[in-house]
Amino acid sequence: MNAHQKKMIAPVVITVLLSAYMFTYCFVLLSVPMPVWAKVLVGLIPLALLGASVAVLIQRIKEIRSGEEDDLGQY
Repeated sequence: MNAHQKKMIAPVVITVLLSAYMFTYCFVLLSVPMPVWAKVLVGLIPLALLGASVAVLIQRIKEIRSGEEDDLGQY
């Protein structure tokens, strides 16, 4: 396993755990009896957060592969 793969483990694990939490949260909230419009609204919020976290993961993986993992030194 090279250095780039080791640096990708933590973001992937965190995203997987967050995804599991969001799916569970969405499933539990959708199983509660409420109007359909409320279920849609409550279901879209966790799914939007999940989509954002996957987008951030993809961006982070691209940064790690390009060697820009520590860009704070530039400032």
